[in-house]
Amino acid sequence: MAGQRVSPDSLSGVGAFVAVVRAGSFTLAAERLGVTKSAVGKSINRLEERLGVKLIRRTTRRLQLTFDGEAYFQACSVALDGIAAAQAQITPYDQVLRGRVHIDMPMAFGKSVLLPILLEMAAPHPELALTMSFNDATVDLMRAEADLVIRFGRLPDSGHLVARKLTSQERLICGSPGYLQTHGVPMNLSDLNGHRCIVGTTHGPPQQWTVQDGGQVTHITPPATHQLSDGESIVETALAGFGLCQMPVSLLRSHIEQGRLVPVLQAYSGVLVDIHILWVRQSALAPRVRYVIDQLMECAERGELD
Repeated sequence: MAGQRVSPDSLSGVGAFVAVVRAGSFTLAAERLGVTKSAVGKSINRLEERLGVKLIRRTTRRLQLTFDGEAYFQACSVALDGIAAAQAQITPYDQVLRGRVHIDMPMAFGKSVLLPILLEMAAPHPELALTMSFNDATVDLMRAEADLVIRFGRLPDSGHLVARKLTSQERLICGSPGYLQTHGVPMNLSDLNGHRCIVGTTHGPPQQWTVQDGGQVTHITPPATHQLSDGESIVETALAGFGLCQMPVSLLRSHIEQGRLVPVLQAYSGVLVDIHILWVRQSALAPRVRYVIDQLMECAERGELD
């Protein structure tokens, strides 16, 4: 009833009721709540007596919600999820972060940039365990085991995912000095047709390159002389003199500074690619997962991921 005051006693049994419906049995709900099956049954009986309605029909085979029980479950389920989300937002991290966080990352960027940062943030928390997987394939977060996924480029169109932008990086086209000496330096985009190029695969890095031409951002398909499924291998193949590649600047910077790679077509380069961290939308994040997200966002703000 609108305006009716809710006393603390009136909330007794609500958690048990929601747990039973979600578990589908009194036994499983009792295990999850850490109490006896009898205690769960008595709690729900008292809730039904207090409400004056039957919420659950108990049969020998399964549980069935009454009409009132279905409506009450929907309202209580949303309310409890909201409370859990609020607690996650206002509760500080535990003094001791416990448990495992699985982060899936692009191979080259993950190993060269993210790995040292993640190890440093985990060091003060010996009971925080990390699982780090490295690949450049498209990941279905709804099916993946990872808690967090970091990816370059476009995001999947999904209401089930939460995404936070970490940073943006320039894409550069590069070749080794030896390759350029043998094959020449391309001066415009049409020159690429006469060059050997190193691109990604269908489920890996892009097969197209993103460039700016006449002030417009466009996608071109260079000759796919060599196709590799991860960015680290693409860079290594370019370093070995097998062709030109286009990759984010963080994967090329040290090689350019050491003279092992040379940027080309710079008038057409410099288009930014966004880097995001993604996770499945849920009512509340575990403190250990929230800690990793917050730390990575702070690193991004300090420019450590550029």
